[in-house]
Amino acid sequence: MSGTHDEAFGDDGSDEAFADLTDSTDSTDSTDSTDSTDFTDSAHFTDDALVTGLLEEELRQAAAILDPVPAELRRIAVDAFALHDLDARVAELTFDSLVDAIPVRGAEDPPRMLTFRVDDVTVDVEVTEDGLIGQLLPPGPADVEVLSGPRAHARLTADDLGRFTGEAPPSGPFALRLRTGGDVVVTEWLRA
Repeated sequence: MSGTHDEAFGDDGSDEAFADLTDSTDSTDSTDSTDSTDFTDSAHFTDDALVTGLLEEELRQAAAILDPVPAELRRIAVDAFALHDLDARVAELTFDSLVDAIPVRGAEDPPRMLTFRVDDVTVDVEVTEDGLIGQLLPPGPADVEVLSGPRAHARLTADDLGRFTGEAPPSGPFALRLRTGGDVVVTEWLRA
């Protein structure tokens, strides 16, 4: 009986045969799984992309319902994108009466005078408590926007001599965007 037991439990070398059988099965399985994985991956890739796209769309819809983007934030984002105009030229501040001017004795609240320049375009602006007064040089008509962050933009129009006025003075940071024909000029941002 012991011979039968030995034969049954591999004392006769059948452990090696079992190990060989297991190794060949593992290699066959790994080959098959590699082949099926490659096939599944290529087929799965398309399915995964589709599922991911559907999941992203469902998440967008859920977020729009449960936590919508405030209208004001959306407007600010659109305005910020509009400001990113690749053709816009940035006019640098070349004169600021708060920094460059000599104080005048007896003047209690003098207006702030600003000059911006880019290439051949100059924008002179006077900021007072009553609003803005400005002139574009060389003179000519232009659409002028007073950009002021999240607040509504004041839209002004420069006349044929390049003059423009705005009734409300900007509070906080502001910049000017001027559109003359196909040309766009944006000034540096300043605090009023």
